[in-house]
Amino acid sequence: MSYVKRNIEKIFRDMEKTFPVIMVTGPRQVGKTTMLSQLTKNEKINSTTLDDINVRALAKEDPELFLRTYETPLIIDEFQYAPNLLSYIKILIDNKRLEKVNGKKENVNGLFYLTGSQIFQMMEGTSESLAGRVGILDLYTLSNREINGLEGNVFLPDLELLKKREKTELLATPSLFEKILNGGYPEIYVTPNIDREKFFESYIRTYIERDIRRFINVQDEIKFYRFICSIAARTAQELNMVDICKDVGITSMTGEKWLSILVNTGLVFLLQPYSNNTVARIVKRPKIYFTDTGLSCYLAGFLDNVTLEKSSYSGAIFETYVVTEILKSFTNNGKDAKKYLYYYRDNNGKEIDLLIIYNNKVYPLEIKKSANPKIDSIKNFDIVNKFGMEIGNGGVICMKKDIFPIDKDNNYIPIEYL
Repeated sequence: MSYVKRNIEKIFRDMEKTFPVIMVTGPRQVGKTTMLSQLTKNEKINSTTLDDINVRALAKEDPELFLRTYETPLIIDEFQYAPNLLSYIKILIDNKRLEKVNGKKENVNGLFYLTGSQIFQMMEGTSESLAGRVGILDLYTLSNREINGLEGNVFLPDLELLKKREKTELLATPSLFEKILNGGYPEIYVTPNIDREKFFESYIRTYIERDIRRFINVQDEIKFYRFICSIAARTAQELNMVDICKDVGITSMTGEKWLSILVNTGLVFLLQPYSNNTVARIVKRPKIYFTDTGLSCYLAGFLDNVTLEKSSYSGAIFETYVVTEILKSFTNNGKDAKKYLYYYRDNNGKEIDLLIIYNNKVYPLEIKKSANPKIDSIKNFDIVNKFGMEIGNGGVICMKKDIFPIDKDNNYIPIEYL
């Protein structure tokens, strides 16, 4: 199996020089441990996993002995199983810092590398125990730029930046939807002739058995699976928990709890509506997106790209693909996408698919599964004049072959620029 270079590696190297602890979070099987192993393969770094029940027991029952048994620098995989280690790691780091102040040549950075697929467990106590001591990276499935072996800066529709940005491979529509259908899990790309359906079937089974079972009753597992499928069928839509809970047959309280699990295990992303004091009558519900189009397609029941492309689902999954590629462009550069990505919709029905707000400048974007979107795609862009910030270039991300101006401020942007 070959290794696909991750764009986040450069941020990892910077953090390694700055923080004693680096925490890599993200969904199961997106390549967290593989990336760490690749980056540290020529270094003397110890490694252990809390998937091993004996190692986990030692970490939970005698954390001091655990940290003496596995000396630093140390990779701890599936760290969420023993979050109690955080306070002991803090003490060890503070002691090493004190020794350095007292003249000993102690390295206090790059001591611990923590990975885990349950963000809520990983983050519990981190802000208190390791404040100022931990660098946190979010890793998702492979971006299209990573699959094509290209560097990936933060995506902005600024025309001058787009002219400098290398395009990915131009794909015919069937090939593009094949890529969307496959998604970005590394194993899909590095394992020849993999059975995609069996991979996702196994993935969901493992996800429920190892990440979810402790949070839900065994008798609710079938309903939880139906809940995930219901969310997948609604990707790129405004979140309507009442309809989802009614379809699945659960209470709203249970639905909110299960949604929190999906968000905090990295399977879905909530795109919040933009609002400020100058904008009134906005819709307050977020839009929901699966972070991997392949998993979303599998759960929604699509098995081939031809059926997918011709379906009513094609527009939503195309939008999901665009939004998640932009999401990854931010997280792969060490930035929390929730601070930069929004959508707009008001009670008058005016909507903008995506707003990128970066460095106090707003960039409006529409997303169209078309090679020839209509000019009125940008009809609502004048709304951003009310935001009270500088307005950057906007655009329509679509399937045109080349960048083409709509007007002096907005452009048609081929999907290959993501």
